Amino acid sequence: MNDVMANAWWWPFVMILVAGWLATDVWRWLGVFAGGKLREDSELFIWVRCVATALVAGVISKLILFPQGILAETPIWLRLAAAAFGFLCFQLSRQRVIVGVLSAVGFLITGWLMLDKFGL
Repeated sequence: MNDVMANAWWWPFVMILVAGWLATDVWRWLGVFAGGKLREDSELFIWVRCVATALVAGVISKLILFPQGILAETPIWLRLAAAAFGFLCFQLSRQRVIVGVLSAVGFLITGWLMLDKFGL
C-alpha cells in the first residue's frame, strides 16, 4: 500500500486538498452556527469585527511600508499617495470598497508607469 502511494503523483495534491479543506471549512461552519445566534450589537460580535479590521489594517500597512517583490521597486511616497487616493475615493463613493481598491491600484500603476516613462 505504501509503495502505491509513494509512486502516485496525485497523492500530494489530495493531501493539500484535504488539509486545506479541513483547516478552513471547520472554522467556517463553526462561524455559521455561532454567528446565527449572535446579536449584531453584542460585545463578542463587535470584538470580532475589530480584530478583523485590525488584521486588514496590518496587512495593508505591511504592503505599504515593507513591500516585497515587484512592489518594493516603487517609491514609498507613491505607495502612500495611492493609499491616500484610494481612501479619498472610498469616502467619496459612500464607502464602496471596490471603488477604493480599484482607484488605489489604478493610481499606483499609473504613477509607476509615469515614473518609468519619464525616468524619475
